[in-house]
Amino acid sequence: MAITSANQLELLQTAEAVAREKMIDPDLVVQAMEESLARAAKSRYGSEMDIRVSIDRKTGRATFTRVRTVVEDEALENYQAELTVKQAKQYLADPQIGDTVVDEVPPVELGRIAAQSAKQVILQKVREAERDRQYEEFKDRAGTIINGQVKREEYGNVIVDIGRGEGILRRNEKIGRESYRPNDRIRCYIKDVRRETRGPQVFLSRTAPEFMAELFKMEVPEIYDGIIEIKAVARDPGSRAKIAVISYDNSIDPVGACVGMRGSRVQAVVNELQGEKIDIIPWNEDQATFLVNALQPAEVSKVVIDEEAGKIEVVVPDEQLSLAIGRRGQNVRLASQLTGLDIDIMTEAEESQRRQAEFEERTRLFMDTLDLDEFFAQLLVSEGFTNLEEVAYVDLDELLVIDGVDEDTAGELQARARDHLEEMNRKALEHARELGVEDSLVDFEGLTPQMIEALALDGVKTLEDFATCADWELAGGWTSVNGERVKDEGILEKFDMSLEEAQTLVMTARVQLGWVDPSELEPDADAEEDVGEEEAEA
Repeated sequence: MAITSANQLELLQTAEAVAREKMIDPDLVVQAMEESLARAAKSRYGSEMDIRVSIDRKTGRATFTRVRTVVEDEALENYQAELTVKQAKQYLADPQIGDTVVDEVPPVELGRIAAQSAKQVILQKVREAERDRQYEEFKDRAGTIINGQVKREEYGNVIVDIGRGEGILRRNEKIGRESYRPNDRIRCYIKDVRRETRGPQVFLSRTAPEFMAELFKMEVPEIYDGIIEIKAVARDPGSRAKIAVISYDNSIDPVGACVGMRGSRVQAVVNELQGEKIDIIPWNEDQATFLVNALQPAEVSKVVIDEEAGKIEVVVPDEQLSLAIGRRGQNVRLASQLTGLDIDIMTEAEESQRRQAEFEERTRLFMDTLDLDEFFAQLLVSEGFTNLEEVAYVDLDELLVIDGVDEDTAGELQARARDHLEEMNRKALEHARELGVEDSLVDFEGLTPQMIEALALDGVKTLEDFATCADWELAGGWTSVNGERVKDEGILEKFDMSLEEAQTLVMTARVQLGWVDPSELEPDADAEEDVGEEEAEA
């Protein structure tokens, strides 16, 4: 096949047809043709030559040129694509290093193999252009809802025609036991768009919490306008969901607006989600209030929040326990997802038993250590004293408010408490030294003898050992394992050590050992001034 045939316009017509079919720029197809023809010409003239092809966008005429670059004499390596300054003077008036010499060469005849190779190059370039076009189109649509048509199902995954491309709805992203047939209409949430080796992949979802939020945005104009905001969504796809909303207009009820007249708005979302029951909950900045709302329809008697542990205890009436937990723990699980807290639910009877057990334990502590009768020990616990340290070092006036306690009695109580603590400290230190604790750790300020003993039992016996500890190893913490929060027990957690205190102690030890320069820990004075000025401006 000769390129210089009478049908040169066929090149342009073919490019236009391919571009229309693949919905890409025709110029990209012409560029692919130019590259394919250049490769064919190199196979004819030699791969070392720099052959370039230019197709006229109006006439379709293909021009073949050979390009050579001017280089220094000693840098000349490829005689086919390079030439020296002296050689270039035959073509250029004043050649300089880096200039190019362009010669037109005769067009090539495409044999069967060359034509097939050119076809493969064009197809490859067209595919790449098509992938780029699809990625550019959908990358900015991630996080939105799209309507599509089911094409086929592969190993449980549904391939969806989404217009100018395909999306994949994985089986774990389908609601319950949904099944689709070819040509079924489907509405999905674009969860992610990735550029992969085999082309851009558009991942769809119908189980994502964001899918429900976007559906409400479509059904509730107030959400679309920003008057009502969806603060959190928790779903058990196909079964039940909870959605927390807040209104920025006092005249608009967020729950009522989302429900709609006779439930029309929420019912439209429920129908799309295969009958998934939806609890619409008013959001509140106060965690306790928000949690009480989230556990609806169960009634809550009391809420106790442990902010450091990220846990929350909820006390409910005995008859409300099953309602609060829900079928298979569904209600409390969704409430936990909504608030981001671990929730422990107990009945009023269980909470009363626990409080009674704590009261008896503290009473027994004071009876055994301070040699008190049961009645007097109960008085101390009733006044809020929980341990010996509080009795030993509290202000004397706080003991005098107890009925029947005068200054002599209060002084005797504190003396007994201090004597017992000193004896405990002495035994703890002796035990720690028996375990091999060095003086460097004993003399370190900030650790009590009981803390030193606990460290020794865990193998921390020198200041160097202590300095290598992480703050969470000392104070404890929480980590997420498979989506569930797991408690990490700290060596000194039973001494009520916080993460901040643990971090301070570890950094002090590292400074004493010379591992850390103290100046690095001091805040930059200039930076503090800048922050102060910014705060003043604000």
